[in-house]
Amino acid sequence: MSLLVVGLSHRSAPVSVLERASLNADAQLKLLQDTVAAEPAAEAAVLATCNRIELYADVDKFHAGVAELSTLLAQHSGVGLEELTPHLYVHYEDRAVHHLFSVACGLDSMVVGEGQILGQIKDSLARAQDLHTAGRLLNDLFQQALRVGKRAHSETGIDRAGQSLVTFGLEQLSAGADVQRWARGKKALVIGAGSMSSLAAATLARSGVAEIVVANRTFERAERLAQILSEGDDTDVLARAVPMDSVPVELTRADVAVSCTGATGLVLTADAVAAAVEGRTGAPAVEDTAVRETAVREAGETPLPGAGGAADENCPLDLSSVSSVPSGFSVMGEAAVAGMDAATLEQHGAWAAGGTVVDRPRETGRPGPEADAELIGALAATATRVGRVPERRRPEPVAEVPRPEPVLFVLDLAMPRDVDAAVHRLAGARLVDIESLADASADAPMAADVDMVRRIVADEVAAFGAAQRAARITPTVVALRSMAAEVVAGEIARLEGRLPGLDDKHRAEITQTVKRVVDKLLHAPTVRVKQLAAEPGGAGYADALRTLFDLDQETVASVSRAGNSTTTEKNRGPA
Repeated sequence: MSLLVVGLSHRSAPVSVLERASLNADAQLKLLQDTVAAEPAAEAAVLATCNRIELYADVDKFHAGVAELSTLLAQHSGVGLEELTPHLYVHYEDRAVHHLFSVACGLDSMVVGEGQILGQIKDSLARAQDLHTAGRLLNDLFQQALRVGKRAHSETGIDRAGQSLVTFGLEQLSAGADVQRWARGKKALVIGAGSMSSLAAATLARSGVAEIVVANRTFERAERLAQILSEGDDTDVLARAVPMDSVPVELTRADVAVSCTGATGLVLTADAVAAAVEGRTGAPAVEDTAVRETAVREAGETPLPGAGGAADENCPLDLSSVSSVPSGFSVMGEAAVAGMDAATLEQHGAWAAGGTVVDRPRETGRPGPEADAELIGALAATATRVGRVPERRRPEPVAEVPRPEPVLFVLDLAMPRDVDAAVHRLAGARLVDIESLADASADAPMAADVDMVRRIVADEVAAFGAAQRAARITPTVVALRSMAAEVVAGEIARLEGRLPGLDDKHRAEITQTVKRVVDKLLHAPTVRVKQLAAEPGGAGYADALRTLFDLDQETVASVSRAGNSTTTEKNRGPA
């Protein structure tokens, strides 16, 4: 059997696809059950977070395993296989181990170094254990991944390379300002009472917010979280619980709203956020594009005049030849006056700037506007035909009107999203969601400690591979020693038949001597074969041992099954 992982994450798929492919708790359970029921897989575990969905399995055929796991992911996510396939990645054997260890250390997270992934890996293992879909391989793998992640955080400064998704999201909300200074005294609304929402509430409490309101569909869970926050020793935040139908009212009172629920639809619509902003400011929360147009008009910018319009009165150019140009066409661009003499150009520029003609003598030796009639006529004809003046350079950048300061900050950590993406366009509100966090984290600096973590991962992958290869030969070694014990027992029985008067003392001494001889004969070969089997390509030594000693294959298999059962029961406790 071999380890295989098929999945998609924020690195391989856009947020829109991840959002649609997300799996709720029931879907994850059904996926696990269907995976182990499929022919290629003997074990299965699902790692599903806000930015990744991965299916791990112990398979006996690589190609069949990839096809089956991909199909199952498509079926249970509801995203068609043809659409999902371009975003899937596949890791096999050592590469699969390397991938999970990197994930556990936070190297593959949206925010490098975040430690929340360890809890999610632990939950994935517990789920697989409860359903009995994790055997020896996946138990060992996930247990080791947890140890590697803890080692990375304890032995390096990977925590300095990044933060939790919550902390990073709050930093984005504060637009780079100090989070504690930004959050101090604010009122926060937390929608949801799961692990991510609880982490967000605790982070806000430590950041110094004055009040936290928790809303959840199960009111008792909201009350429990509010009580934990109120009784915390390291904060003095005022916390209370409200039912979900109180969210619109609380949103009007809140400065910060964080949402992370398991809802399949939107929890906060753009209209709800707009109403909350209007309730705080007394002014409608119009879209940013409308705000920009209004600001431009208020700034006194004059639109460019159209050909033949009243705004062209007193223009030094003869515009009669372009009277048929569609409404809105302007000849005030550089291309419209290309080839004109300097005096006329100055006159046109002065008119465009102030609406008056500068009466300046023409330079001698320079052709007048009459000499350019053919050029301007051709330009006008082109404009009439194509409806615009051909530009010879890129237009000058237009100064962007600053967006008004937000009065409501919204952090959406859910997948699929809880908050309507249209909130991004609302003036008076600032939305940070998974997609914007992915964009912001793409350019985040990498700490030097990341290299140390990568070396830890590489070492641990090698050690895990060696241990697994050695473990594969263990059932064969156990079967060999069992066969040797049976041979010893048979020979002692024959001896007792031939020497019936043998007393107990001598019988025990002879038995011990024979066992020592057998043990010494088997010691060197079994130790050496374990060493050889731990090396890459050492899988064939188990076959050689079975062949040389004519071991029964079913005996070896029964030892392996017994070991799997013992490992599963042993690992069922806390990780």
